[in-house]
Amino acid sequence: MAEWTRTATSLTRTFTFSSFPDSIAFATRLGFYAESVNHHPDILISYTRVTVTWSTHDTGGITAKDEAGAKATDQLAGP
Repeated sequence: MAEWTRTATSLTRTFTFSSFPDSIAFATRLGFYAESVNHHPDILISYTRVTVTWSTHDTGGITAKDEAGAKATDQLAGP
C-alpha cells in the first residue's frame, strides 16, 4: 500500500487510466465490490484520473475495512 496516502482519518490514492471509459469501468467495478462488502469509498472521477478515499466515517478513522478496501481497489485497478 505504498502508493496510498495515509492520514489520521483516511487512505487516498489516485489512479490514472488511458481513457475516460476505462476510468468509468474501474469506478463501476469498485462500486460493485463496495456494495458486496457494504463499505463504500468516496470516488472522484476526473477524466482519466480516479481518486479513491477509504475512511470509516462512523469511527472517525481508518479501520481494517478500509485497509481491505484499499487492497481490493489495487486489484480492481489492474496492473
